[in-house]
Amino acid sequence: MPPPRLEIRNIVKDFGGRRVVDNVDLSVMPGQVTCLLGPSGCGKSTTLRIVAGVEMQDSGTIHVDGGLICDTVYRVPPERRQIGLMFQDFALFPHLTVGQNVAFGLKRRGAAARVKGLLDKVGMAHFIDDYPHQLSGGEQQRVALARALAPKPHIMLMDEPFSGLDDRLRDDIRDETLAILKAEGAAVLLVTHEPGEAMRMADEIALMRDGRIVQHGAPYNIYNAPVDIDAARFFSDINVITGKVQGALTDTAFGQFLAPGVPDGTEVDIVIRPQHLKIDFDRQGRGPNPTSQDGTAARGVVERARFMGMSSLVEFRMDFDGSILKATVPSVFLPQPGTALWLMIRRDRCFVFPKRRA
Repeated sequence: MPPPRLEIRNIVKDFGGRRVVDNVDLSVMPGQVTCLLGPSGCGKSTTLRIVAGVEMQDSGTIHVDGGLICDTVYRVPPERRQIGLMFQDFALFPHLTVGQNVAFGLKRRGAAARVKGLLDKVGMAHFIDDYPHQLSGGEQQRVALARALAPKPHIMLMDEPFSGLDDRLRDDIRDETLAILKAEGAAVLLVTHEPGEAMRMADEIALMRDGRIVQHGAPYNIYNAPVDIDAARFFSDINVITGKVQGALTDTAFGQFLAPGVPDGTEVDIVIRPQHLKIDFDRQGRGPNPTSQDGTAARGVVERARFMGMSSLVEFRMDFDGSILKATVPSVFLPQPGTALWLMIRRDRCFVFPKRRA
């Protein structure tokens, strides 16, 4: 089996006495898209700059195709790392045409064919003699991609490259970019703070927090098996109910929840996403019968309901403690405020986490 195209080993970086990258380990295979995902200030862009050679780590090593390119003593210059870069600012040279921008840095031999081929791929061949100021944001992004790919980099680093595009255009550009990157076979390390972008583009997601990678895996696994309540909350709205464990079970108004391996007396947060709450109608003050899959129903009163386009969002004030729980329903479901309904929680779609002490 070939070595990873990019391998980051135990990278550490401090700024002003504060650790911003804390023992980051990550591998990216050829043709793979890995996303560094996390909130602003979590260290993901600093990690990218260290790989690019713009920043120097305090400890740890970086390897490309099994060969060392950087430790705290040895350092391959950025221009010799065979790494392509794409950032929020497309950074096209305003005094150069589209073709000249893409050709910048290429050796003369074969450059014209490479430029034409890439501009064909990104649908910009007929703009080859135009200047950047004559292009829209989406067109500039396509040119920036072609320019980054022109030297045939082994690795492509992308830092929030689509954030300047409007929502409608962004999805199309992301899909086109992903297809081209896959065809080129580059290992891609993408930085974003948007979970939707990571889910749409990445083969693997590395979720960062406070300089550390707290969870790493395929998008499906990261979403459906979050490591803690903050990981669950980062990907979507959540509802939280609390309880205390006794005999590996937690009693709540929604019935019992399993908490295997959690010591007796531990307070826990039970997390459920809005789309996994089940809604049933009131039957003269009674709800549906309990089931093993959905537990016991608890009554709530509609506070408000809003149509969101693909779904409806309904907020309930619960009878048992006055808390607000949110449920999403496909299509149109807009019960009037004050309507009493019953909610149930799917046991196979909830997460139980020990409550964090402040």
